[in-house]
Amino acid sequence: MAVTFYWYPKCGTCRNAKKWLEQHDVALKEVHIVDNPPTRTELEELYKKSGLELKKFFNTSGMKYRELGLKDKVKTASEDELLDLLATDGMLIKRPITTDGSKVTVGFNEKQFEDTWK
Repeated sequence: MAVTFYWYPKCGTCRNAKKWLEQHDVALKEVHIVDNPPTRTELEELYKKSGLELKKFFNTSGMKYRELGLKDKVKTASEDELLDLLATDGMLIKRPITTDGSKVTVGFNEKQFEDTWK
């Protein structure tokens, strides 16, 4: 079964993660995170399955994050507000997000990929 791989092709981290997955023969269903971002419902599901804090889903080094001044907002906003915000723009979402429907990883960490996707 293929994993769903939400990515942005111009992102170096995404390219490294994709290369790792391909080298380890992990079948991918690629989804361009900016052209086809996950819906709010999908984001909520990914978040709950990931076991991570919701703020870990934000691309904190992105221009959009800085432009909107989200650094302080993320600390005080409710879960619903954060999910609504993430769903507005794929560039706000940390990438790549990799999921097989039950496991979810956010970003690329080789050790984490070894443990989760090998």
